[in-house]
Amino acid sequence: MITPRKLLFIIVVLALAVSVQTAPNFGSAPMSDSRAAALKEGATPAGESSSQASEWEQIRIPTLPPFRPQEPRRLELPNGMVIFLQEDHELPLIRGTARIRGGSRNEPAAKVGLVEIYGEVWRTGGTTEKTGDELDDYLEALAARVETGGGGDWSTISWDCLKDNFDAVLKVFVEVLQHPEFREDKIPLAKGQINTAIARRNDQPSSIATRQAQKLGYGADSPYAREPEYATVAAVTRDDLVKWHQTYVHPNNIILGVAGDFDSKTVEAKLRSAFGSWPKGPAPVPLQLAFNGPKPGIYFVEKGDVNQSNIRMVGLGTRRDNPDYYSIDVFNQIFGGSFASRLIEAVRTRKGLAYAVGGGIGTNFDHPGLIQVSMGTKSTTTAASIQALYEEIDRLKSDPPTAEELKKAKDSILNSFVFRFDTREKVLTERMT
Repeated sequence: MITPRKLLFIIVVLALAVSVQTAPNFGSAPMSDSRAAALKEGATPAGESSSQASEWEQIRIPTLPPFRPQEPRRLELPNGMVIFLQEDHELPLIRGTARIRGGSRNEPAAKVGLVEIYGEVWRTGGTTEKTGDELDDYLEALAARVETGGGGDWSTISWDCLKDNFDAVLKVFVEVLQHPEFREDKIPLAKGQINTAIARRNDQPSSIATRQAQKLGYGADSPYAREPEYATVAAVTRDDLVKWHQTYVHPNNIILGVAGDFDSKTVEAKLRSAFGSWPKGPAPVPLQLAFNGPKPGIYFVEKGDVNQSNIRMVGLGTRRDNPDYYSIDVFNQIFGGSFASRLIEAVRTRKGLAYAVGGGIGTNFDHPGLIQVSMGTKSTTTAASIQALYEEIDRLKSDPPTAEELKKAKDSILNSFVFRFDTREKVLTERMT
């Protein structure tokens, strides 16, 4: 349950002054008071026929057809590699993405930034056969791409090509996946990009607030709150990149998804030929972390060159396997996750304290998300804004969501649901996740 005593604030004196202007009215004149009154009473406005006033009510909503997205075909090789194949013949393209368990949450605290450097140099450093620059030239001639990256929970390697070039691009993909070289001359460039980001990370006030919210919510030493520093980036060596690859890149630690214009049986045979003899590696060690939640309090981060405040109220959320996950989804929609939410209606529309305000209970797959309520306001209205947020949290108990709010929230979720699966590639991505 969200209660004021279980939350904490981050108040950052932030953001440049913003001039408030009346939003332009595009395409329609304002409604007259007499017409608005007539519509409110259910009467026909003067000058309109009853058919004009109610013709929208005559629109018949057809029964929606059954929604049956095409499921990708799943197969597992003897070495443990999981492959999903999703045929989609709309365009002559084939795309593939391999997700490899193991991300920045697994890197040593003294070398934060390792996975980001790894994700860059994995591709730019080339393979034992070709340099990264040579791969660039070869793939550009085929209008194709092979890209790598490192994230919080996993690393990725992907390709994108015309179906006629699939065999050639798959060969490059396999080489980069299994035989990267991590050439030394590409490492300083990757480090320089991270160092530039470090130097500029306090430029945007919202970035400061987000970063500090993570640190207070999870703890400053948590893998989900750590940030690269100059010293941790400098500590990463080529040997670290090689060791990381040897530790995590094994077929039994990979999910590969392929979508595009192909015949599943033909592509399956090619993938079995490419990966079937790859030996199985050691099982990854599950990450064991404790989450104690933030220490209640009020925390200030001063930024004196701006005249607004960025406010975060933070608490520990939950995981997506929580039985209340679907209730949480609906709650978030009502409370602060939509333009029709209570926070928007009360804090922005009625009280005029913020342009952007929102919040809800965060959920993640295998670790807790964060409860966050956030807004930006003028420095002079900081206290009033905090009070307004408290009032809306308290109102959840004194004035629970109404049946109408519940219906609107459910309708919004259900009506947008189909757009998560309106392409076959989105269905594949969801299944892989």
